[in-house]
Order: sequence, then structure tokens, then C-alpha cells
Amino acid sequence: MDPRLPETDLVIFDCDGVLVDSEELSCRCLSEALGRAGIAMSTDQALELFLGRSTAAVLDYCRAAGQSLPATFLTELALQVREAFRSQLKPIPGVAAVLAELRLPHCVAASSDLERVRFSLELTGLAPYFEQRLYTSQMVARGKPAPDLFLHAANAMESAPRRTLVIEDSVSGVTAAKAAGMKVWGFVGGAHYRLRDGSDPLRNAGADRIFAAMMDFWTEG
Repeated sequence: MDPRLPETDLVIFDCDGVLVDSEELSCRCLSEALGRAGIAMSTDQALELFLGRSTAAVLDYCRAAGQSLPATFLTELALQVREAFRSQLKPIPGVAAVLAELRLPHCVAASSDLERVRFSLELTGLAPYFEQRLYTSQMVARGKPAPDLFLHAANAMESAPRRTLVIEDSVSGVTAAKAAGMKVWGFVGGAHYRLRDGSDPLRNAGADRIFAAMMDFWTEG
């Protein structure tokens, strides 16, 4: 137990936008990939629609809109994202210090696929803090905003939901954590919140606390 996090046995971190500053990068890639497929969507629109969601949500959206994507779409998008990450991805400032100081069990629960999560963490030097404790939407029937992924991660880590703290940057993630019966802190320090309000949407979704810098992780307020 860590006295700074009372009644908490497990901390679950989202990956994109919480551990690595990837949301703007990946949504820019998505916007460009959709454009090549003949579907106009700006980076801001992609962030609005798919922040914190899996690629399945993109497919569902296009299908509902009657817009078809080529069979190679997801493969080509993954390659484009990987190249963008390789040259531009950075860890969220200060997150390594938080992880180094954390004395509670912790893991990742992300909407991205497992390969991308591993690649992101290895690229930014954060992989050793989590080892194999990585859980993704591929492992459950329903991704965020359903609670399935967080419940799966807590069960695997042998923690009761009510004693689990989630760190999330998206409305879908906050919604999922609250539906799972967990405490959730909304993080708004990623580049994707530089020019847009993140605090109010996350608070309205049920976040128990909002913070904008990892250096404030240990400071309640």
C-alpha cells in the first residue's frame, strides 16, 4: 500500500495520451489514411470521434456511413503510424518519474492493439515499467467505453474494481472506468489538448480528478 494513494491496490494506465504523447500523431495518420480512401476527415474530427477508441470504432463508423474502406486499410494505417511514431513519438513528460516512484502494482489497459502498445513503450523507454502487464481491446468482446477491458485488467492483476485507480485522457476511457466501478483521474497534458478543452468533457464523464502535468500526479487537487 502507498499512503499517498489510500484504498488503492492497483493503478491502470491508458497508453496513448497518458504514457506516450501519441494521440495527435495517430489521428493525423488516420485523417490522411481516410483521405487516401476518399473519406474527408480532419485531424480534429478524428480526435473528436475516435480519441480513446480502437480501430474497430473507425470501421464501424465508416460502415454506418455507408463508406467502404479498402481491405488493406488497417495494415497500411498501422505501417504509417509506426513510421510516424519512430520519428516523432515521445513519452509524456514526467511519466517515467511517476512510474519509477510508484510502489503499487500497475499495468496498461489500452484501446490500441498489443503490438502497437509494445512498440510505443519500447520506443519511449517505458516498457521495463510494465513488462508483460499489458491488456488491450483485442482481449475483450467490447472495447471502451464499455467496462470490459478495465475489468479484465483488474481481474488479471487480482485487484477489486473499487480499489483500482485508472489514469485516462479520453471520455470513452473515463466512461469505461466509471462503469467498471473504479476511481479515475483524467489527464489533459497530451499535445492533443493543447488547443482544445479536455477538463470539462472528462469531468462531465465522471472523472474524480483532473490534472494536466505528470509532476502533479502525487498532488491531490
